[in-house]
Parts: sequence; C-alpha cells; structure tokens
Amino acid sequence: MELDGAVVIVTGSSSGIGAATARLAAGRGARVVLAARRSARIEALARDLPDALAVPTDLRDPTQIVRLVNATLDRFGRVDVLVNNAGQGLHVPVEQVRIEDLMAITELNFYAPLLAMQAVIPPMRKQGGGAIVNVSSMTSRMVLPGVGGYSATKAALNLLSQVARRELAPDGIVVSVVYPAVTATEFHQSLAAGGRVGGGSWAPKPHSAEYVAEAILGVIGSGEEEVLLTQGWDGGAV
Repeated sequence: MELDGAVVIVTGSSSGIGAATARLAAGRGARVVLAARRSARIEALARDLPDALAVPTDLRDPTQIVRLVNATLDRFGRVDVLVNNAGQGLHVPVEQVRIEDLMAITELNFYAPLLAMQAVIPPMRKQGGGAIVNVSSMTSRMVLPGVGGYSATKAALNLLSQVARRELAPDGIVVSVVYPAVTATEFHQSLAAGGRVGGGSWAPKPHSAEYVAEAILGVIGSGEEEVLLTQGWDGGAV
C-alpha cells in the first residue's frame, strides 16, 4: 500500500514508537489519526502534522475504540491503515504475577487490538482493502524469565494476527506483525508492575523508536506477514 494520501490510525501515539510512526507516515503524505489517553500530547503532535486528527482514546474501553474509528470516518471518509501499537509491560516472575495486573495488560495488549481490528474491517472491506499492523514483541518468540505474563499477551496477539491475515486476505485486507526488541522509549517507565529485565554486558543497544517506525511503514508497503527486528540484538535485555 502507498502511504501518500492514505488514512492511517496509530494507537499509542502520544510517545515512543507510535509518535515516531505518526511523524514518519505524515512525512510521506499520509493523513494520520492519533489515538492515546494523553490528550495534550496527541493534540500537540497533531498541530505539528499536516491534516492530522487527534482522538483521545482509552483503548481499554470498547466504546472509545468505536468512537475513534467513527471519528476517522467522519473526518476522512475511509480507513486505509490501522497500526495497533498501544501496549503495556508486566515484568515480574510468574510466581509474582497479580491477576489484576495481567488482566489490565491483556485488555490493552490483546483485547484492544482485536476490537480495533473488528472496528476497521467493515470500512476496509467496503472500500476494497486495507492494511493492519500489530506491534508485538521479540519476547513473544523467546522463553525469557521475568516477562512471562507480558510475553503471553503478545504471543496471543501473534496467533490472532496470523489467523486474521488468512481470514481477511479475500477482502484485500493485509494483516502483518512487527516484533520490536528493546527500544528506547518510555515503555519501561509505565510497566503495570516490575522493572526492566536483563542487563550487563550482554544487553543490546536499544533500537530507536524511528527504527521501529521505519519497519512498520515498510511492512505496510510490502505486505509481509511478519518482521523481526533483531539487528544488533542477540537475545539480551528487554
């Protein structure tokens, strides 16, 4: 899919990967819809981008997800791309996982992307196609102590995405997954519980948010099923 003129919804766009993706997409001619809870941040970003729309959204609330897509359709009349980027970590050993923390991140990391996909499928189908990119994590491809709860939510998203890709292919809707490794964002300052796992000489140099954003835009263009961001990474910290 070409980005020039495309309508692109980016969740979790108040900082980090989401904000970087929105900036890059707008720079390539996309009309960007910014969705996040921190309304002041996305409204400020929208003012810096041409023809951007900020829709304050708590992705844990199904009604707000529907409102986000309706606001996009009201403004632009279509949805070409959905980037499901919003997410939260939970970095504690399995023994210490509190069910309320796991439920909270499951709502954001798994239920919200599902509901967002369900909301954009009808307009994408009606217009003849679209692209959905779900942002996962390299931890979901590993057995890494300390992130079992978080990794499980992302592993569920992976399988959901694989099934959706096959189900939606006849409608011209392409579902892809991007797997970032450790990234220099605010992610580790907003964990549901715990702290950064790993460290020492084997810890990789973090990728920049822009590096991940480039991969997200790349997969929109290529339609690849998945992209693993392992450059300079040997399975160290997350």
